[in-house]
Amino acid sequence: MTNVIEIDGSMGEGGGQILRYSLGFSAVTLKPVRVINIRAKRKNPGLRPQHLTAINALKTITDAVVEGAYVGSREIYFEPRTRRSGNYVFNIGTAGSVTLVLQAILPALLFSKGRSRVEIIGGTDVPWSPPIDYMRYVFSHNLGLFGININIQLLRRGHYPKGGGRIVVDIEPIRDHINPINYVDSEGIVEVKGISHAVKLPRHVAERQARSAVSLIEKVLGIKPSIEIESYLPDRDPHLGPGSGIVLYALTKVGTMLGSDSLGAKGKRAEIVGEEAAKKLIEEIKSGAAFDRHMGDMLIPYIFLARGTSTIGVSVLTNHTVTAIMVSKKFLPEAEVDISGEIGERAKIRIIGVGFSP
Repeated sequence: MTNVIEIDGSMGEGGGQILRYSLGFSAVTLKPVRVINIRAKRKNPGLRPQHLTAINALKTITDAVVEGAYVGSREIYFEPRTRRSGNYVFNIGTAGSVTLVLQAILPALLFSKGRSRVEIIGGTDVPWSPPIDYMRYVFSHNLGLFGININIQLLRRGHYPKGGGRIVVDIEPIRDHINPINYVDSEGIVEVKGISHAVKLPRHVAERQARSAVSLIEKVLGIKPSIEIESYLPDRDPHLGPGSGIVLYALTKVGTMLGSDSLGAKGKRAEIVGEEAAKKLIEEIKSGAAFDRHMGDMLIPYIFLARGTSTIGVSVLTNHTVTAIMVSKKFLPEAEVDISGEIGERAKIRIIGVGFSP
């Protein structure tokens, strides 16, 4: 049997990202992994329901042998046997993040033999995870720069605590290899768009979020964003709700996409929600980098798997990005990494990928 890769879940940022990336790389490379000290730096350490969904999803996709998969577990063993494309439905059963489950399972499905369609049920717009509109408009766009083709459809939103959101993702397999990317500077902005939503809430909530964001961005940058309003009549609203939020995204002159977001909350004025998202996007744009801080860590696995040298510029080098690199090196130690910049600052990351093939 291949030597088991040992991952300490307390390294780096010490959260669920280490588990997701470890299992994702294990599923792609078919190398068994043992993760200990899972989410050791969180208030409620160990596996949560959304992590179990990702584990069980990858178990199904890879026909894996799994030990330690239960809520609260701080250690798991995962031994994949194959990678199978297909039509899958995975239900988190809570408002756990559908986007974090997608992050975990996507690489394995990309390197499977055929097309896949995956439905995930849970939270689409919840704290501490990428909102679904960020994944639809920013993540999927930037993956396209590698030659990766996925399509994310939002069927129903799910907010904390009720969840009930549904997404469907269509995934085209990688035929040969992932292409490297080279985008360091944004060279300016072409346009800014967004989507402001309110479910089980009055339409004016979404409108006020949007107006606040438009006003600030226009004032500071001289660009007027085009923001779509998503709301529903009370008797026709299919969501479990309530909930609201806004995602903004900016197309750069080099073709990358920057993004930002803010979620509504009880007692939080809609104007503050829009202003938060606008301030974040303004900061990303002013950095002059090709990618925002959250995109940085999401791109790392694909850059490691790509064939050839990739160089990216990120607005802020985060602990998440450094941790993603640490986990990636465990599985693909032959990849070469060079980082120019410190955590908390703008940085340039250069990685020579391994050219992984299905």
